[in-house]
Amino acid sequence: QVQLVESGGGLVQPGGFLKFSCAASRSIFSIYAICWYRQAPGKQRELVAAITSGGSTNYADSVKGRFTIFRDNDKNSVYLRMDNLKPEDTAVYYCNAARGPNSYWGQGTQVTVSS
Repeated sequence: QVQLVESGGGLVQPGGFLKFSCAASRSIFSIYAICWYRQAPGKQRELVAAITSGGSTNYADSVKGRFTIFRDNDKNSVYLRMDNLKPEDTAVYYCNAARGPNSYWGQGTQVTVSS
């Protein structure tokens, strides 16, 4: 079993930035793919960014050029840096670790982009 703990959400003005972290209870990031998802009120959960065990990254078109996913295996942590935030980025953000049939979720953290 793996526990994922997220931190770093909050309220930010449009154009601002936030940085999330997702810490795992044990060393998994070198063999698990890690994704950040988000879910806005009344909408389906969507994939925002992903990083494979090999370090390849992928982003939703809506966040390309603004969000960056990266990891620190020594700290068992994955980060999501979000720049130039927009009101439409408002959502609950979730960290997910997946490998084969195994999938683990963080508790979610709220991001509100508003002036």
